[in-house]
Parts: sequence; C-alpha cells; structure tokens
Amino acid sequence: MKDVRAASVQFNHRANDKFYNLSVIKHYVEKARKENVNIIVFPEMCVTGYWHVSKLSEPDIFSLAEFVPQGDTCQTLLAMSAKYEMSIGVGLIEKDEAGTLYNVYVMAMPDGKIAKHRKLHTFVSKYMASGDEYTVFDTPHGCRVGILICWDNNLVENVRLTALKGADILVAPHQTGGCNSRSPNAMGLIDTQLWYDRKRNPEAIRLEMQGQKGREWLMRWLPARAHDNGMFLIFSNGVGVDMDEVRSGNSMILNPYGQILVETDSIDNDIVIADLKAKELDMCTGRRWIRGRRPELYHPLITQNDELSPFFARFSEER
Repeated sequence: MKDVRAASVQFNHRANDKFYNLSVIKHYVEKARKENVNIIVFPEMCVTGYWHVSKLSEPDIFSLAEFVPQGDTCQTLLAMSAKYEMSIGVGLIEKDEAGTLYNVYVMAMPDGKIAKHRKLHTFVSKYMASGDEYTVFDTPHGCRVGILICWDNNLVENVRLTALKGADILVAPHQTGGCNSRSPNAMGLIDTQLWYDRKRNPEAIRLEMQGQKGREWLMRWLPARAHDNGMFLIFSNGVGVDMDEVRSGNSMILNPYGQILVETDSIDNDIVIADLKAKELDMCTGRRWIRGRRPELYHPLITQNDELSPFFARFSEER
C-alpha cells in the first residue's frame, strides 16, 4: 500500500431527492479536492435516502433504483471522479435485469472503473435482496479497498474475510445511531425534536449523539474491527432526522491499531480528512494475529445453527 489521503463525510440526506443529495456530494468532493484527498466516502444509501424506504411499496423502490453502472448516478460519479482525480464512494439502490433490488455501495474511480458492494445483510425492506459476495478491489491510489455496509460490519466474520482478501482499507458506510436496538444495553431512539431544536439547544442533541445511543455504542466494537483485522477503517454515517429516527453522525477514520485518527462531533453535515500511512500496516497487531490463525479449528464457524434472515435477525426479539 502507498500512503493515501482519505475523507469521510456525514450528511443529512433528503428522501427521494437524488438531485439535492448529489449536490451535497459534489460540494464535499470539491472541498476535498482542495485538500488533495484521494478517496472520499459518503454514507449508506445517501443518494436515494434510507429509512423511508422501509415504508415504500416494491414499485416505488423500483422506480427509485438504478442500474449499476449504467444508471445516471454512476455515470455522474464517474465523470466527477475523473474531473477531480478522486475515488468517490456513495450508497444507493440497485436494480438488476431480473428486477431484483439491492442496497448497494459503489466506488467510482478516476481510471474509469467502478466497484460495487451489495449489502450482505439487507433489512430496510422486505422487497430488497441481500448480496452474496465480498468486495475487495485495487484502486489507482496504490491501495486495496474492501467495502462492508452498516450491519455487514457487525458480524465479525465479514470483516475478517474482507481482511483475508487483502484489504488495506475498510470502507464502512452506515445509517446508524438512534435506532431501536431492542436491547437495554445498546442503542436507543433519540427524540427527533432535539435535532429540530439543534440551533436553539445544540448541546442537548450533541449529548445524545455522543452518548450510548451514538458514539459510546460505536466505541464498543468499531475500533476492534480495525485493530483485530489490521486495516484502516473509514466510517461514514448519516446525521440528523431520517424519517422517525436520528442518525448520530460521528464520522471518523481509524488506523490499523483501532486508534481514531480523526472524527467529528458535529450535529450537522461535516467532513473529516486523514492521512493513511502505509507503514502502520507493516507490524500492526491484527495482521500478526491473522498470520497465527489455525483454520483447521474453525469448521464450526460454517456450521449452520439457528441463523435468521437479515430482516428477522435485525428486528426479532433476542432469543
């Protein structure tokens, strides 16, 4: 891997408003270009909007979806990537020739190539399918990148497999925080009115976003994904009201030791930028641990037990 300058953006998207959302993306790409950023990462489904999709009919989702890479969004991103000499990652909804719908994340690169990852654990709508492949690819910036979308990152096997496929950097776009986790010791709902009142009382919503419903929950597991697998991690998140939930922002970039290089506590749209130094990968703990694995012991990991579909695993009561 070569040294890379990366950026992570959080923003409050508008449901069904691709024109507005792409204008925000362009704004931050232009801002990042002035800072010589190589790779910029935006949140999950930020082009189409996210949580409102849970209430849409299948035809409505289909009309919002696009072909990848033939669709307008991908073509716009490829043109933007070439112009600003930057790899740009964004989330949207994909439809294929068979009419199947996916929560997809694409990275448009300045060499004209586009990589895509279909979320492995899709639950936002029963009309959307889950992907079945890991996504790791080379970039023109001299680094190898893997993508896992939101809940994909919660399952440790997904991150380990992405590392085993050679990823130097894990791109982790989310729409999280302020969710009804159905657990008393994890996230919880944030009162939407606190965000609407943010200009008058910014500290009230900041305390929620930085507390157990937001950053404190992230700190229980997110650094471990980077540390245990020896990868840089770019965490991008939505911020503010998303239908009836509040996304907690806190976009950040971590090094392969799980240390935070840069983060934001902004309660609105924001960008953070960090230099990813290749030398940090050389002897990082996670890569040393991976070299000490004993795969012959791990057969139980692929033995099916009582696994649920992503939808029911996310929304069913604890068993």
